[in-house]
Amino acid sequence: MLQKKKEHPKEKSKLHPRNKNRERYDFKKLIERTPELEPFVKLNLYGDESIDFANPEAVKMLNKAILKHHYGIENWDVPQGYLCPPIPGRADYIHHIADFLCRNNYGKIPTGPKIRCMDVGIGASCIYPIIGVQEYDWSFIGSDIDPVAIESANQIIASDPILHGKVECKLQTNHKDFFYGIIRKDEHIDLSICNPPFHASEKEAQAGSLRKIHNLHLDKKSEPVLNFGGKNHELWCDGGEEKFVRSMIQQSKKFAGNCFCFSTMISKESNLRSVYRALEEAEVFGTETIPMGQGNKISRIVAWTFLNTEEQNKWKNTRWKATSAL
Repeated sequence: MLQKKKEHPKEKSKLHPRNKNRERYDFKKLIERTPELEPFVKLNLYGDESIDFANPEAVKMLNKAILKHHYGIENWDVPQGYLCPPIPGRADYIHHIADFLCRNNYGKIPTGPKIRCMDVGIGASCIYPIIGVQEYDWSFIGSDIDPVAIESANQIIASDPILHGKVECKLQTNHKDFFYGIIRKDEHIDLSICNPPFHASEKEAQAGSLRKIHNLHLDKKSEPVLNFGGKNHELWCDGGEEKFVRSMIQQSKKFAGNCFCFSTMISKESNLRSVYRALEEAEVFGTETIPMGQGNKISRIVAWTFLNTEEQNKWKNTRWKATSAL
């Protein structure tokens, strides 16, 4: 039985103003570009067109349609069981970090392929490079500890001319390293981004999935289903998000002069105190915390740099001067 129809805002106002996903999903247009999406689109309890977000196949097909419609990516897929990330939130990270660069570059966003971004944990979806290439024409280095994820990302890159020559994938052979083995000693990276594993254990990851099932108004007794997929290393690691980010900060100090700014997503507000303490211990020159909001979820980006003001100015004037847009 249909329930009283909800009044929905025309835009998701918490998303970044330049995010192409601010409006409600236009399933008619999405199906026009990706007809395979149509069988997954049904009327929900409120009489609105939607998909079953507890169904991994439906979520993956929606992502394919969004990437084709908004970002011109014709051939996108991920292997079964791998993380199929929510695109609006990933796009927000890219736009917010672009604004961070803008604030540190005389009010102009550095654009073009000379701007190099490192994606720590590119994943099988290659999602951050896709959005960064399409929105700002940046080039990317993507690292991952999983050979299957690297192979999948490379297939996405090879199958789409938009990404040719813009994204390089590197396998991280040491699971404890973030930048060693990826960034060369003489290499310059304008920014690094990362979406860390959220959970501290597989049990915690499954509990999180059960909460999602409950929030989607499904049977509480359902088996844990990762509606967005995800292999173990994508969802959890020893010590969870807090330990992962603290280790990244410690290692980033060794590459202080290689990167204008480092950044990471922080999902748990309770981890911020520990992250700030790690930044102090690493003796960073400056930090900024950037809030983000998607629906009822609040997260934030923490960015940091080791470069002092003089070094930052030299970096901007030599690398960004001819590559900026309003």
